[in-house]
Parts: sequence; structure tokens; C-alpha cells
Amino acid sequence: MYVYARGERIRACPSRRDAPLNLCVFTLPNDVSRTTFLPSAFCQLSPALALRFRVVFVAVHEMASALARTILARRFHVSASRHALSKFAMPAMSPTMTEGGIASWKKKEGESFAAGDVLLEIETDKATIDVEAQDDGILAKIIAQDGAKNIAVGSPIAIIGEEGDDPSGAEQLAAEAASEKPKASEEKAPEAPKSEPAPEKKEQKAETSKQETKSELPTGDRIYASPIAKKIALERGIPLAKVKGSGPNGRILREDVEKYQAPAAAASATPSTAVPSPSAPLPEYTDTPVSNMRRTIGSRLTQSKQELPHYYLTVDINMDKVLKLREVFNKSLAEKDKSAKLSVNDFVLKAVGCALADVPEANSAWLGEVIRQYKKADISVAVATPTGLITPIIKDVGSKGLASISAEGKALAKKARDGKLQPQEYQGGTFTVSNLGMFGISHFTAIINPPQSCILAVGATQATLVPAPEEERGFKVAQVMKVTLSADHRTVDGAVGARWLQAFKGYLENPLTFML
Repeated sequence: MYVYARGERIRACPSRRDAPLNLCVFTLPNDVSRTTFLPSAFCQLSPALALRFRVVFVAVHEMASALARTILARRFHVSASRHALSKFAMPAMSPTMTEGGIASWKKKEGESFAAGDVLLEIETDKATIDVEAQDDGILAKIIAQDGAKNIAVGSPIAIIGEEGDDPSGAEQLAAEAASEKPKASEEKAPEAPKSEPAPEKKEQKAETSKQETKSELPTGDRIYASPIAKKIALERGIPLAKVKGSGPNGRILREDVEKYQAPAAAASATPSTAVPSPSAPLPEYTDTPVSNMRRTIGSRLTQSKQELPHYYLTVDINMDKVLKLREVFNKSLAEKDKSAKLSVNDFVLKAVGCALADVPEANSAWLGEVIRQYKKADISVAVATPTGLITPIIKDVGSKGLASISAEGKALAKKARDGKLQPQEYQGGTFTVSNLGMFGISHFTAIINPPQSCILAVGATQATLVPAPEEERGFKVAQVMKVTLSADHRTVDGAVGARWLQAFKGYLENPLTFML
């Protein structure tokens, strides 16, 4: 048997060959001893050899102690199995996203994934977005199941790990994640005031009677009630100011309105003669839960209509030349690609881009302290989807041809209807176009999409009699389209809006100027 001390091999010869040697093996760097004898082994060696090995043991023991101190100082640790499980939180897919929903998980519990694999689909306030894995790993536990909604950004939705991790701790991590929300709400909840000595019973009765008799709210106070409560109250002629709400902060709920009785009827009714008055039957209805997208649309449009000083400018445009040019272009495109076809909206978008280049003041945004004027026309096109309105963006329209605008617009509209738009495809536009002409709508006004300054409402093209002095009859039939510009008066004055509309009209009534 050999013992190595700093690279030197020493033969160990016990006095009794059949006596076992008690050894303690350390796993150390190459520059220190690999094997040392325990003190119990010295009794089996000759005095000279034992003294020699005692020196070796003491040196190795000191080096092992120094190594242990180094390990503790650097906070190294050794474990038989890895515990790298971690919580996977709801990601923020856009700067304005505060909560989202789980459309579907693409991986099952216990299933491994590689970098780039789609883990799940998240429903944001605008679209359904795929979430890809950044590294290889395994989906240990799903916390938020398919269909879960209103999950705050940063809340844990799953437990992930790496190949070889011990999955036994996933359940505990999931339980900890589930208990985080109640803790957060408890921290936000104000502390209950300390109980004070109760006043006399007479004073309590007097206060309660005052609260009960206070049936009407002071004039001008806002009444908080749910939409269904307002609807029922309107149908039954019940004044909401006289209804006592049982919801949070005194909010009036549906049950409060249905249980309401007029003061005269309640006073005249006695236990012996009281007869329940028949309530008016409600029409049949279906309640649809409000989606994240619909909620966001409602809040932002309400904010825009209340805070932005809208004004509207309307103009009629002769579309005869556009329709003739469109017919010529579609014939030539059909020879190359039968699926390629230009629409009137493609000409509208091109004219918008050219007009914004002529009147750049309309291509601006109100940012509070500054008015930002954009150098390129990134046009947001309103697209109706089954879940609500969304506005994908065609970038730098002024520099693109009609065929490119048409192809890009169709591709974005399809992705919007399928809910596959990425955040960068519907965020950051500078001007919006909403076209309802295909539905036969001749005229409408649109709500500005902040922080943009303008939105153009495009109606249908209709045959209209217009004056024509050059004609023998003095009039002719022209294809006229009515458009209305909604502008933010903080950034775009009326004269600026009028100049922009004149430039827009000029491009559509002379579409060959697109080519110049």
C-alpha cells in the first residue's frame, strides 16, 4: 500500500501484515495529499515509520482544514441532487400590459422543451401571443390552467426546471406561489382600527336610525352601480339615489335593485296585510364575460372621448379616376398573380401617407410636455375581429407601392383575425384609418386612438349627381366618397386639419400623382 504526500510516494509497511489499515480518503486538488492515515493506524506501524506518517497526517490535516475554510468562505455547497426548480411568471408582452390570460399550454406537465419551443399562448388586451422558451428545460408544474384570466403580470403561472432536477419540490413551490396572492392582498388591506369602548346603546340606535332614514344622496354625488343594476332600475323606474348598495364602497348591485321597495309601500305594508308586489318580468338575455381586449378597448376609448378635444372635418371626394386606375392595375396584376387585387382602401392608405408628407403637423402625438412630430407615416388600420377592434400597423406607407401596401395589409388583417399579431405589429402607429365603406356606411365619425392626433373615417363610394357645366345636361353622375377627419385640437388646429384634407383629396382625385 502507498501513501502520496505532495507527489511523493511512500510505502506503508505495518508491523502486522494481517492487520487492516484504517484510511480516510479526501478528494482534494492535485497539489495536496490524496490519502492520509487516521491516528488509529499509527499503533500498527513501527515508531520511525509512524513518526514519518504522523508528519504527513498533520500536514494533510492542516491543508484539509484550510480547504474547508475556503469552501465555507466562498459559500460553495455540495449536494447529491440538484434543486434548480424556479417559478415561471406571467410575462409582460407589451409596455401597457398589466394582466393577461392563458389561452392554452402547448407543453404538458413533466414534458421537456428546448430553446425556441412554444410553451403557451397568452391572451393580452390586443391579441393572442406565443411565448417561446429561452433555454432548454422541463415543465414541472402548471399553476394557471388553460382559460385562466385576469392574471397580473409577474404572478407565477408554472414551475420549470432543467433535465435531471428533482421534481418533488414542484408541488411545494406551486403552493407557495398560490399563497403569494392572499399575502399581497393582506398587505394592501388597511389595518382594522383598534376597538374603542362602545358608546351607550341609545347613541348607537340614534346613529343607525339616521343612516336608515338617509334614503337620498346629496345632489351632485356620484352613484356607483353595476351596469345590470342601472339597466333594471331604468326599466322599473327605480331612482338609484334611493337604493342602498351592498357592494364594495356602497356600490349598488343587481340584488339591491330587485329588493328595493318604495318608501310609501314599505311604510304601509304590515306583517298581516303585506303582499309581495309582482316585479316586472325581465326579457331573456345572455351575459357574456368581458374579455381583456374588450375591457381595454372600452377604457381607452372612454378616456380618449373624455380627455381629448375632438373636432371633425368632412369632405366629399370624386373617386372616378381611382376606380378606373384600380381596374387597369387589377387587370395587369391578374396576369401575374390571380390572387393579387388592389382595393380602394389601398389607394386611401397611399394617399394618407403622401398627405402626411405634405402636412407633417398632422402626423404628430401629444405627449404632455412635448408634441412629437413623426418623420414617417406608420398607418394603423382598424380591423374588426371576433374579440374586438385592433389596429395593425403598415410601416412607412409613403415609401411603399400600392402592391406592397395591399399585400402587407391583407397579411396583417389575417393575423389580426386569427389573434396572432405580435406587439410590435399593433403598437406605435402615428395615424389611424377606419374604413366602413365595405359595409355600405356612407358617413361616420371615429374616436382618436391616443397618443395619436388624427383618425380618418372612410365611408362608402356612392353614385352621386354633381354639377358639370361642360356637360350638355349641366350635371353628371360621379362616384363620391365621404371621409371625416377626427383631430385632436391640442396638436392639430382646424386650419392644419383642413390643409391635410385638401392634400388627401387632391391625391385621390388625381391618383397618378402617386407615381411622381
